[in-house]
Amino acid sequence: MRMKMAGIRALNTPWLDAFTDAHAGIYTFSHCITMADINGDGDYKLIIADLGTGSSNIRLKVYKGTSLMTESVLTEAPTGVVSVYMDTNENHVPGVVVASGPNVYIYKNLRPYFKFTVPSLDVSPMEKDLWSQVRDQSLETDVFYEFLQNLRQEIGFNNLTERSQQLLILDHSKRKEFVEEQKNLPPKKQTVITCVSTLKKSMTDEDAISCIVFGTESGELYILESEAFVILQKVQLEGGEVHSPAPAHIACSGLYDVEFRIVCLCRDGTLRLLRRGWQQTRTLTELTAPAVGLLLMPDGTSSIIVALMDSALHCFSKKGRRQWKLQMEKNITAIGSVHLPQQGLCLVAVALSGGLVKLYSGQQLVDTIATPDTVAALRFGRFGQEENSLVLIAVAGCLMVKILKRTANFVTQTTTDGFVPGQQVKVPIPKKTRLFVEQTMRERQCYKEIHQAFQHDLFRMHLTAARACVQALQSCSLPVSSKEPLKLTAQVLGLGPKFRLAITLQNMSKDVPLKGLFIVVHCDDKMYIVERPFIEVPMLVPSLTYKFDTIVECVSDLNISDEVRVFVVKQQQTEPLLSVVIEMPVCDMLAMTS
Repeated sequence: MRMKMAGIRALNTPWLDAFTDAHAGIYTFSHCITMADINGDGDYKLIIADLGTGSSNIRLKVYKGTSLMTESVLTEAPTGVVSVYMDTNENHVPGVVVASGPNVYIYKNLRPYFKFTVPSLDVSPMEKDLWSQVRDQSLETDVFYEFLQNLRQEIGFNNLTERSQQLLILDHSKRKEFVEEQKNLPPKKQTVITCVSTLKKSMTDEDAISCIVFGTESGELYILESEAFVILQKVQLEGGEVHSPAPAHIACSGLYDVEFRIVCLCRDGTLRLLRRGWQQTRTLTELTAPAVGLLLMPDGTSSIIVALMDSALHCFSKKGRRQWKLQMEKNITAIGSVHLPQQGLCLVAVALSGGLVKLYSGQQLVDTIATPDTVAALRFGRFGQEENSLVLIAVAGCLMVKILKRTANFVTQTTTDGFVPGQQVKVPIPKKTRLFVEQTMRERQCYKEIHQAFQHDLFRMHLTAARACVQALQSCSLPVSSKEPLKLTAQVLGLGPKFRLAITLQNMSKDVPLKGLFIVVHCDDKMYIVERPFIEVPMLVPSLTYKFDTIVECVSDLNISDEVRVFVVKQQQTEPLLSVVIEMPVCDMLAMTS
């Protein structure tokens, strides 16, 4: 049955307002919404896990068209809803998978079909021993409480069982009663499911068998077969010293039997990847803020879209490199993918606070949808007999359904200042001139000679660079002995006839001080007179710079200059450790006459 339009058709928007229920009273998120042909009649139903008040009135609602078809009571708050095909029969229908607490509930034909419980975790042997001592009445409640506090400091609060955690937060007056009620029960540690998704097993068809992928609070990833409900693969996320990070969002692509990619966003802000054949996940990148949503684009580019609570939309490559970033003007409340294979597009729908939904094709804004209230959850897919339907659920509980027009054509919108993005501007390419064509033909005919000339010039450049490097090394000071790694520099200051010779000496070793060194300044006594030709150097501490100076006076009347040599010598050694040659500047004759 085709849904009737309940609003006014707007001419300037590609969407039709199909249905609006302002009194639906639904409290849910995007990962708790799915669409599936649960009866096998080609009429896709809208399945929503309503969280109610968060602790009560939790229901699984199924909408057929514009009316509520049925609803089922859920015992615990759901963390995700997906649909999977579990068999290859002719008239096979998908099952609805609801992840709630430590269980995965599978509904088929709107009836409970199977329940899978996540395997319990190992309990600490020390905690088991403490509860056994309490059961045997060999340990008092107050002493038992102190031992649990010590165990909490040792293994962490999250690694204790649930009843031990409850005991640690109880008041002193209620501890004894709680211990008496719980001591005869065996200690058990159960985790809960945090996120859920699906992964095709061996074929890419829409009705092919899929696997169920979910993450747990204890930092584990499970791949569950939907035919026999057995665990195909279990991966423990690598975490810190206390516990592993729990995945908050998960997305899958590929085939389990061929090649697949599972991307998960953990609560510690890391983006992790799991591929076929890997026994551990690999960290792609670390985010700067908590995440709102995660998308793995099915457009062939393997792009990873992440929305953060700092109002930023990031796009990462499959290797974790950030490709682009969009800063929104308001907070992001939900994201979803709008896949249009007929047009070759895969858009990203971004819901902003204040009642605005923006659609992006890459970095380009292609459409904007205004809603009466802030959108808390959205899902795009087939609803009823319409292939392209967008379901929006507002914060106040309003349910809105929009249908994409068959004549819709998404065009890149200009920014607020009227500037068209650079990707849409064609680069003016000049025509090929006659000189360009002749040069191209010459390169094709004389390619060997051109390559040889290029190699000849390249070798000459290497030789020139090597000669310059050798000359620089000879003109400056470098360590000549590995036992005394020193660095010596000298600088001439002044115009003459008196020059100040500034000498810098540094010990380049890591932890070995040097002592017993001297600085000797040598020059032609007919040209220059050195005030301090012999300078005693104190002990050189590693990594510190020591400065020395002396006066060099020019005594020659000729307008020429000469060299001054500076040596670093050590006691009981005939050869200097370091030496530097200084080309003295020509003395200013006006200064000498004055």
